[in-house]
Amino acid sequence: MTETQKDRPWLIRTYAGHSTAAKSNALYRGNLAKGQTGLSVAFDLPTQTGYDSDHVLARGEVGKVGVPVCHLGDMRTLFDQIPLEQMNTSMTINATAPWLLSLYIAVAEEQGADISKLQGTVQNDLIKEYLSRGTYICPPKPSLKLIADVAEYCYQNVPKWNPMNVCSYHLQEAGATPEQELAFALATATAVLDELRPRVSAEDFPALVSRISFFVNAGIRFVTEMCKMRAFVDLWDEICLNRYGVEESKYRRFRYGVQVNSLGLTEQQPENNVYRILIEMLAVTLSKKARARAVQLPAWNEALGLPRPWDQQWSMRMQQILAYETDLLEYEDLFDGNPAVDAKVEALKEGARQELAQLDGMGGAVSSIEYMKGRLVESNADRLNRIEKNETIVVGVNKFQQGEPSPLVGSDGGIMVVDPAVEVEQIERLNAWRAERDEAAVQAALAELREVTKAGGNVMPASIKAAKAGATTGEWAAEMRAAFGEYRGPTGVARGVSNKTEGLDDIREAVDAVSDKLGRRLKFLVGKPGLDGHSNGAEQIAFRARDCGMDIEYEGIRLTPEEIVGAARENGAHVVGLSILSGSHIPLVEDVMNRMRSEGLGDIPVVVGGIIPDEDAKRLLGFGVAKVYTPKDFELNRIMMDIVALVDPAPVAAE
Repeated sequence: MTETQKDRPWLIRTYAGHSTAAKSNALYRGNLAKGQTGLSVAFDLPTQTGYDSDHVLARGEVGKVGVPVCHLGDMRTLFDQIPLEQMNTSMTINATAPWLLSLYIAVAEEQGADISKLQGTVQNDLIKEYLSRGTYICPPKPSLKLIADVAEYCYQNVPKWNPMNVCSYHLQEAGATPEQELAFALATATAVLDELRPRVSAEDFPALVSRISFFVNAGIRFVTEMCKMRAFVDLWDEICLNRYGVEESKYRRFRYGVQVNSLGLTEQQPENNVYRILIEMLAVTLSKKARARAVQLPAWNEALGLPRPWDQQWSMRMQQILAYETDLLEYEDLFDGNPAVDAKVEALKEGARQELAQLDGMGGAVSSIEYMKGRLVESNADRLNRIEKNETIVVGVNKFQQGEPSPLVGSDGGIMVVDPAVEVEQIERLNAWRAERDEAAVQAALAELREVTKAGGNVMPASIKAAKAGATTGEWAAEMRAAFGEYRGPTGVARGVSNKTEGLDDIREAVDAVSDKLGRRLKFLVGKPGLDGHSNGAEQIAFRARDCGMDIEYEGIRLTPEEIVGAARENGAHVVGLSILSGSHIPLVEDVMNRMRSEGLGDIPVVVGGIIPDEDAKRLLGFGVAKVYTPKDFELNRIMMDIVALVDPAPVAAE
């Protein structure tokens, strides 16, 4: 292939956003100046779950895992001096996707942009939120309707925008096998297309199908992952042709962006993560037939906390070296006709088809949420068991643990820490916005949104009006909650013992012995305070505790400290376990501990797990927390014995 025939590189992105809209804007402009070719916006958890920064559930979460966007002013600041008509923007947002897209369109219009020329993607995949990430608001069926509202509106008004990004990324983070990732993602896509099909004419439907994109994960088994991507291409083509009768091949093209696996990043020897990220990137770039349209890479230190701009730059340089220095883009597909690759692709497709048939038999993705959640929790348990038994080797974790200390982890801990003052300042700006807006115009716009929603109309036009009038994220989401209700997704942790885990006899005997002393079964309450929806760790702790014979209480995500302490009292908990991965552990755990003491429950041991720097761990222990666990504590059986010992530190419990 000659130089002029070289393929164009994929879009090079960095998933970014933190603290405030102004600081995130500076980060975006800096990244674009360094050669980034598209934006990927991370929103904070209150924005993702439809709360303003001053809501009780937002406490400790503002600006932590992304940027807070409460209203048009925040969105205006976020994209200041960034011409949206020329930008390709990916927004990782789901439950509040119609609202954030409305704010984006409103800002673009203020900039004088031609809305029909806007390019980008809004994730808008609610089904995977019930299975893995946990930032849903409403029940599945109305959520599916909101996805379709965005798709229909974009098709008519913003035709270059991808209105929905089927996101299998978090499925793999929750433990999905490649076959499950293929099947669950494709089932989600068909659920959305089935919902959309009656909304447009038959001749327009194929073009609408072509706007559905995917966002996938690539793990460390890069040959399998590359074959998975080729299987995705084939299966999507098959579904578009056979299920939907899409004749034009260009409309059946599997278009996807990727972030490689964060689940495999290790706190131990974190510098090794650089190699993991590079190898995982190869899975989605080497095969031309299945090459990603856009790539964003995590940073080496994301198992430690928030990456700094330099860390993100390092990951971006990795992409640029592959795209611009190597000869990869000069060749046709490197794997066509390879018998090992062809056999693996066929095996993955067959496994995915069987799983898809099972889901179809249950009525499709929406009807199968509880089944899929249970399968993911079981698959993740299997994955952890293999690591614990050294069947799966993780370098620096269960093999080759001895090494030199990392010079990359300096005096700042090798991460960026968000200033707690950010939350106070954001709330001050929010209050100023409310004081200065035209309240009558806001209430009129919200009333119109309420009527449209009640009547079953498309929420997008009324949402854009509300955005322009000055309504807030919390006010928009409150209308959705009022119209459709709130939802608590399945936890995937059944009551019955699984018998999946071997080598638990000693722990079961210890649990039995302590339970006899207590006069009833050892009660372990697992809680997730705040808005963090990353529930994988909590689920695996509950799953293992149940299999060890403990009486577990796990109600899922998004609980207030008050609710957790109330549950500890009502259920007679002997131990309380808190799981927080969003960085909000200090304020939330302190609140729980104070409430435990004021309720007379101060003698109940509390353990905490999450991405917690050493200095923060010391503070938590100072609050009275009994044990702190981080990702390096991967041996769940040791944690189980700790819990038994905390309830009864007598020798019988510590053997």
